[in-house]
Amino acid sequence: MTDATQAPGGVRRAYPSRRDLVAGSGTLGLAAAAPAGAAIGRADESLDPAWLQAVLERYAAFEGKASGGPGDEACGAWLEGELRRAGYACRRQVFDAPFLDLRAASLAAGAASAGLAANPLAPVTGPRGVSGPLRLASVPGDLQGAIALVVLPHKRWVTLVDPMAARPLEDALARGAAAAVLVTTGPTGEAIALNVSPHRPAPARPVAILAPRDAGPFLAAAAEGRPATLTLDGTAGRRPAYNLIARLDRGAARTLVVSTPRSGWFDCAAERGSGLAVWLSLARWLAQADLGVDVELAANSGHEFEYLGGEHYLEEAAPPPERTAMWVHVGASTAARDWHAFGPLRPLPSADPQRVLTATADIIDRVRPAFAGLAGLEAVLEATPLTAGGEMTNVLKAGYRTAIGQYGVHRYFHTAADDLRCTSGELVRPAAQAFRAAIAAALGRPAAG
Repeated sequence: MTDATQAPGGVRRAYPSRRDLVAGSGTLGLAAAAPAGAAIGRADESLDPAWLQAVLERYAAFEGKASGGPGDEACGAWLEGELRRAGYACRRQVFDAPFLDLRAASLAAGAASAGLAANPLAPVTGPRGVSGPLRLASVPGDLQGAIALVVLPHKRWVTLVDPMAARPLEDALARGAAAAVLVTTGPTGEAIALNVSPHRPAPARPVAILAPRDAGPFLAAAAEGRPATLTLDGTAGRRPAYNLIARLDRGAARTLVVSTPRSGWFDCAAERGSGLAVWLSLARWLAQADLGVDVELAANSGHEFEYLGGEHYLEEAAPPPERTAMWVHVGASTAARDWHAFGPLRPLPSADPQRVLTATADIIDRVRPAFAGLAGLEAVLEATPLTAGGEMTNVLKAGYRTAIGQYGVHRYFHTAADDLRCTSGELVRPAAQAFRAAIAAALGRPAAG
């Protein structure tokens, strides 16, 4: 999915205006005090909320972060410049990633019409679309020639690999549906994009995603089997994307690896941006701190394709396990905003606790104190392939024995509404500070600023 599909059909927001949010929480006005270009250039300020806010603003300004798209490419180039100025030697690891440039994405039934998000690995329809009776996939029977409406249960959705999404979709297509539309029932009413795996067979027919808030008239139409048209007109294929790898050699025997995803659905200001701000703050600190290790940083593309860029880095470019002192992965929703959910969603000045921190058994007791008091992160779990989540699962399976990994699913995760209202420099600072303390403690070094 690329910039053209970031807000299909004009996404309606479930939260207050930016002015209301600033007045209500007092945390988003900081960017005005620290222009991005000036603030990011001052390494000694990389725990300052204004500096972190400037990073968030800069990341958000690149807009859509689809792998290999304009926003992802520009973000990588910006990070490369920042890291070179901090003293890192940088290189790009190029690989091919899928893409889908949509010109039109809609579902129409009678007078009802709504915009859609799409599965970038599924076929497009062309400008004329696919027409047929709209039917509920939950009703048993033949779906031959129909557009199947697959209503998913309530969840903070992440991926189409999830059996709770994959099985009903596969069942609808197996019963002959000409196309399928997933209703991603979740915590906001927004359409939730789903990660897809390039290693699994792609759907043979068009697949789209409909926002739950728009589903009412289509549920009624599907109950009666009324005619509908699904249009997914665009260009699909593969294009180059790249992981940014930055290294600081100090002649040490082993390397500290710090990774983070860079790409994602939509603008992903909190999902990706908050972790990337932590990562860049760590990069500034590690360029000056003496921790007795070499440092390698990776900002990976291809994330929405089940960690495709992370796989390439791990298999082709990462230091081998025996020469790695520790791997730290700063993943999704590191410091996203929490919301009151009584009636209209209202912003809170605190972080969404639906974030998880894991650490391997050899360092977990040294890591826990650093995250004390940080909602969600304070309950540090032992990192295993079953608990780690995200890219860290692959890292552990590859034999890296000492690791810290973080991931999360905030309320507006994978939606077009994940913008700067969903995070702030004030929310990022405690996480950035905790990661510094945890890294120093795990490596047996004194805590630093």
